[in-house]
Amino acid sequence: MKIFVTGVNGQLGHDVMNELALRGHVGIGSDLAPAYSGMADGTAVTTAPYVSLDITDADAVRRVILDVQPDAVIHCAAWTAVDMAEDDDKVAQVRAVNAGGTQHIADVCKELDCKMLYLSTDYVFNGQGTEPWQPDCKDYQPLNVYGQTKLEGELAVSQTLEKYFIVRIAWVFGQNGKNFVKTMLNVGKTHDTVRVVNDQIGTPTYTFDLARLLVDMIESDKYGYYHATNEGGYISWYDFTCEIYRQAGYTAKVIPVTTEEYGLSKAKRPFNSRLDKSKLVANGFRPLPDWKDALKRYLGNLVARG
Repeated sequence: MKIFVTGVNGQLGHDVMNELALRGHVGIGSDLAPAYSGMADGTAVTTAPYVSLDITDADAVRRVILDVQPDAVIHCAAWTAVDMAEDDDKVAQVRAVNAGGTQHIADVCKELDCKMLYLSTDYVFNGQGTEPWQPDCKDYQPLNVYGQTKLEGELAVSQTLEKYFIVRIAWVFGQNGKNFVKTMLNVGKTHDTVRVVNDQIGTPTYTFDLARLLVDMIESDKYGYYHATNEGGYISWYDFTCEIYRQAGYTAKVIPVTTEEYGLSKAKRPFNSRLDKSKLVANGFRPLPDWKDALKRYLGNLVARG
């Protein structure tokens, strides 16, 4: 298959390109940067076709994707700076990327009659309660600009296409870019104590594992809404940090605090990021491994790469 991938300089897009190459698919990557540095599977670096693309430019999106003529598009590109998205002078830009850019891609996929996979988030829900969110739940009440614009992206896909996958994820960490694990490792090196919230509940998602699932999906025709995080149960950010430090051999003491005690961030955060993933198994997809195992492999790769 020939698959066009957006956002390849991010955590997930990087791993998706790796997975496509490993399976013998032709992956064409895109991002805002003028060039793509390549992709690494841990032992070798492989080059791949790349095109610089601003997805907010409808004409450019149509021209590039029509030129590629892909069998499918995996849309990883997004504005993910959640707090910055709340700034009055950024809202239009966030919407242009997450909603407008997604609509531009969906329009071309419809013209080509090709598959589209869109990465979304638990932030499309209101983040309240304790029940896991179901993938086909339509009770949308986004808490912030990021969640609202990602929901608008979902609607752009679902209202434009029939051959689509919408995959909601949460608590993402990967080798290529910034994430919570790297932040906590850096903090743990310089602080004896670390305060972490214990009333926001969810499950981590390792992009290396997620990429495998996404390619499994795009190779199928089992379209629809899905939730995907690693297995291993629901935890708090505090629990996650404790395990990060345990596996990394850090001695910093982790102190649990409530979101209120920690201090309000600019954008509201969900207390309930529990995502029900049973639809994956019901439709024949292999679940992601346990998050502790994912973290172990991730930390091992960080050490190996220095």
